Amino acid sequence: MVDRPCCPLVLTLLVVLASVAVPAGAQTIDAPRCGTGVHESEATGTVGFPEDQIFCPLIADPKEARSFVSYLHGTFRSLDDPSGEDTSIASVGVGDTFGLFRIGGPDPGEGFQLDVMGGIFAQFDMGAPSNDLINADYVLGFPLTFRRRGFSFRAKLYHQSSHLGDEYLLRSDEIVRENLSFESIEFLVSQEISVLRLYVGAERIFRREPEELPDSLFHTGIELRSGRARKVQMLAGVDVKTTELHDWSPAVSGRVGLELGRPGAEGHPGRLIMLLFEMYQGPSPYGQFFQDDISYIGAGVHIGL
Repeated sequence: MVDRPCCPLVLTLLVVLASVAVPAGAQTIDAPRCGTGVHESEATGTVGFPEDQIFCPLIADPKEARSFVSYLHGTFRSLDDPSGEDTSIASVGVGDTFGLFRIGGPDPGEGFQLDVMGGIFAQFDMGAPSNDLINADYVLGFPLTFRRRGFSFRAKLYHQSSHLGDEYLLRSDEIVRENLSFESIEFLVSQEISVLRLYVGAERIFRREPEELPDSLFHTGIELRSGRARKVQMLAGVDVKTTELHDWSPAVSGRVGLELGRPGAEGHPGRLIMLLFEMYQGPSPYGQFFQDDISYIGAGVHIGL
């Protein structure tokens, strides 16, 4: 088990960032608060292939579908360091959520929306001569989302499979590879209160291999967005997941940093770039190592719509 004071560090840093990121008289942002704005042609009514999302992506969830590159240092079990006390990895994600259709609500950016999402989450051993691929998680899902003013909801049916890297496997005959895959349904409800966002939910895994995977997961978190000033806003988030497999020991992920938004040209979506400081402690989110505990600190660049 990892014994690092990472969780208190996450919470303390977020409190400090909150005091800086939420100035007196901060203005709330029109829905959706996570994007660069609702496209005029998609403000109301039924929309095919909408370009924005009505459920804001989670800031601190390591498995949220977006593209990113992060450098992380901490306790990861590796071939060169089985104790995992001093390991560096590169965490890379390629992911996106694509809108299929939206039934608009009474106000812009509201209603029901069906999406398809996909992502690949890979980790590379920076201590290996060729920066070996350690693990890759492949995720495909169909989120159904709803938004009305500051309240939003997401129900997501998804599949995940996980694979060890070939070079990593070839370096030792003692590595045990799991044929790991599962299907799960996730429910999350979210409420925005001025610059604060709270969310809570759960997952039910209804087909899993191996059987040691948990059959349920509880999920909650808190986020802060300062409000945009000249296309920039400060972000902070803590994401917490717990399962019976780990005796309800929490997996705590924290991220803080800046989000830079650039509205797109006519007919094209805008882009968001997030520069985030990252911290984690708890059961590993990386599929093949789901029974390990890890902790890390690092920094990354995240890209999305």
